[in-house]
Amino acid sequence: MARTPQDPQIRITEILDTAEQLFSDKGYRGTTISDIAKTMGTAQGMLYYYFKSKEEILEALINRQSTSILSEAKNIAYSETIAPSTKIELVVHTVLQGVQYKGGLFLDLLHDEQQLHIKYRISRQCNLALTPWLLNIIDQGIEKGYFHVSHPQTALDFILLMLDFLIVSLPEKMPAELLALRLKMAGTLIEKTLGAQSGTITISL
Repeated sequence: MARTPQDPQIRITEILDTAEQLFSDKGYRGTTISDIAKTMGTAQGMLYYYFKSKEEILEALINRQSTSILSEAKNIAYSETIAPSTKIELVVHTVLQGVQYKGGLFLDLLHDEQQLHIKYRISRQCNLALTPWLLNIIDQGIEKGYFHVSHPQTALDFILLMLDFLIVSLPEKMPAELLALRLKMAGTLIEKTLGAQSGTITISL
């Protein structure tokens, strides 16, 4: 049964779901708009009605996953039952897990040299969204005595830099022990940045 013009979001979701699977199976460069249309059983013109290019589909996919990650991070940040140090752990864990979605598909796409402009734009958007939530956690930690830091914004800047460093490390396919060492060092550096007690923040995948 044909879709009606009144349900564009359903069509957009179908396009994104189909493209996501094809990008995973064939790679982004190996997938064409024609492939997406054929898999959906529709005309290419229908796809171009919603998206101007394959790159626009890719950006919409990455935005969709980023929105999911950020929604979960926000819920953690404003939870009233989780200690501030644990919130930091969980937010970092949520971001690292989220970017490894679909076996690291988006990590590979974001680190493709041809897609770096999308990576920088998405990274900036995510950091802007995370900033008030992480600052709220830091303020809570200071108030409750978990953290001892004189300039929360500077501490936050270093935490975001460490998070970016860890994300860059993920697609390198490094030995498990080396990745574990980086995660441990990141936890230690975040503790020191926040003036937290040693051993209270553990970063994991």
